[in-house]
Amino acid sequence: MRYIIIHRTNARWEAGATPEPELIHRVEGLIGEMAGAGVLLAGEGLGPSSEGVRLRFEGGARTVIPGPLQGERELEDRFTIVRVASLGEAVEWATRQSAILGDGEFDIRPVHEPWDIGMGTPPEGDPTRRWMVLRKATTATEAGNAVTSQSAARLSRLVEESTTSGVHLVSETMKPSRKGRRYTNSRDGKTFYDGPFAETRELLGGYVVVEAGSLDEACRWVPRYMDAVGVDAVDVRELE
Repeated sequence: MRYIIIHRTNARWEAGATPEPELIHRVEGLIGEMAGAGVLLAGEGLGPSSEGVRLRFEGGARTVIPGPLQGERELEDRFTIVRVASLGEAVEWATRQSAILGDGEFDIRPVHEPWDIGMGTPPEGDPTRRWMVLRKATTATEAGNAVTSQSAARLSRLVEESTTSGVHLVSETMKPSRKGRRYTNSRDGKTFYDGPFAETRELLGGYVVVEAGSLDEACRWVPRYMDAVGVDAVDVRELE
């Protein structure tokens, strides 16, 4: 089974701070250990929301809210990473997805590249960059209501088309939060409770995806992850 370990951003990263060498060293060490153990499948960090937008779709109408974004109902349903030449193109991709999935809310933010944090230089002659198109959970998704077979077929066609064109890179869908676990730092150390989760007001900051035989097994990495990234809370969610 696959699980995603999610951490939240804070005011420092929202202001565009560059991680210090000690943080980079800690994270690289953990990532190397997870890769060596054969559990690491993916991992990304996100840029500040000032570089993105929020989209709200209701009754066929689209509202575009420029960043910086305020955390409101931050519980995730699914995300896609696309590679396009502009934020506007990412918005149009999200609009096509919403036409299939129905009303809902999306956040679109840049995915960190090494050169965004002072490591290396961007490739010459490539105007594209990666963006995360993140769809928020709804009452229906939290209840575990799957998309209809017709919608699933339309989503598959959209993914196939945009993968062929080099736009779509990866998509992930999370199972309802009742199948997950939330960890927090407290005076008693790291404590946790099982889902379902209340919505949080902190925006997603980054994640890793791990292969594990159970939720307990995936969560063995959580204390190390929290210490390496320097965060006070993470969510662990099972992926479909």
